[in-house]
Amino acid sequence: MEQMSLPVREERDSRAWVGPLVSSVVSVVAGFFALVVLGFSAMACDSCSSEKAHGFDGSISTAMNVLQVGFLVPAGLLVAAWRLPRERQKAGQRAMFALTAPLSVVVLFVACMAIVRWP
Repeated sequence: MEQMSLPVREERDSRAWVGPLVSSVVSVVAGFFALVVLGFSAMACDSCSSEKAHGFDGSISTAMNVLQVGFLVPAGLLVAAWRLPRERQKAGQRAMFALTAPLSVVVLFVACMAIVRWP
């Protein structure tokens, strides 16, 4: 009788959780910072004339909406980093997802600050 061989399993990466965890913490802190800074920026035009204030208020609300909806991008990248199989073969992809999540928060923050029409 033939001896049956079991399929070879991929070697599991015991430290696969480190990259997504660090990325999650950094992304959440950076996202909170972006929300706070953009929220406090709304007070920059308290003493402006009504024409400047109207344009500023419209742009700051647009920027806040873009920031809130834009948080779906880093959230999706973090989900992808956490959901990848814990194999050494996927370590590069996991690292790329984990690195791009905080970078996408920074790019989103810069884009939102560029949307605002400052007085």
